[in-house]
Amino acid sequence: MADQAPWWRPDVFAQRRANLLARARIADDIRRWFRAAGFVEVETPALQVSPGMEPHLEAFVTRMREPDERDAGRPLYLHTSPEFAMKKLIAAGMPKIFQLAHAFRNAERSATHHPEFTMLEWYRADAGWRDTAEDCLALLRVAGAALKRGAQRCDPARPAQWVSVADAFRQHAEVDLFGDLATQAKRIGVRVSDGDPWDDIFFRIFLERVEPKLGQGAPTILHSYPASMAALARIAPDDPRVAERFELFACGLELANGFGELTDAAEQRARFMADDAKRRALYGRSYPVDEDFLAALEHGLPRCAGVALGFDRLVMLATGAATIDDVLWAPVAAAPPRSRG
Repeated sequence: MADQAPWWRPDVFAQRRANLLARARIADDIRRWFRAAGFVEVETPALQVSPGMEPHLEAFVTRMREPDERDAGRPLYLHTSPEFAMKKLIAAGMPKIFQLAHAFRNAERSATHHPEFTMLEWYRADAGWRDTAEDCLALLRVAGAALKRGAQRCDPARPAQWVSVADAFRQHAEVDLFGDLATQAKRIGVRVSDGDPWDDIFFRIFLERVEPKLGQGAPTILHSYPASMAALARIAPDDPRVAERFELFACGLELANGFGELTDAAEQRARFMADDAKRRALYGRSYPVDEDFLAALEHGLPRCAGVALGFDRLVMLATGAATIDDVLWAPVAAAPPRSRG
């Protein structure tokens, strides 16, 4: 099989040109929307002490030496999201901020994933998760009049479907989220093995039966995730079983993940320790805790809400592109093909 032509060859690049011009327009329009809403655009370093603590994300690591150092230097990580640094800015007194940041996740490459990608992330002080969910819906309308993915369509102008995770499981999988998940998964034909963790069963049901139904025709705001999946969200004050976490879906694709932010430093440290223990058990690696981030929480993070939205995925849906590579100006170099000898 002949080698694939390089992306920069004019005839190859021409196939993506219209998508990329649309990408530039959407980025300009998004920046205008945020400025009109009173947000300030910020820039934070990609190199961080901690890349993020989500157990299933693998980070890129490097080493940094100060000018007078002669040893190997200290490890730093390319962030998986600018979340920690942006929350420090909220703690510092910035009320409304946004960033179009490059983020990095190792061992991720598919039609909807890229090892280096663009994250649109924003935070509002003195706001709740519903405020930022409304921001998401407004930004869909900014991006385009019609979102499409293959034969799937989503009209951002139509009223969004707001549905809790528990209701989505009930409607689309006939599963009681707070019941015996393993037994119910077997009943509906989802694979379950002895000893499977609850989270694994949850995601199999979700990916097979629930996610494909979300964001069809109109956007879906999926909210009230189980408390065990709170990440950096606070627990809902009216129902301790769930967290103030939501995700935005269009055409069966997750576009954004948002929180009513956890502001309790002790609770956040406990979650970080639990995440690290899970990562070590699953993958045999550990990432350091950003103590400066916990100090910012301890100092006083105000009530706030934040969202991370996959900008490349949004452009995919706005242009109808088949893969994430089709909306990137230049892809990260792929590994050379393996020799058959």
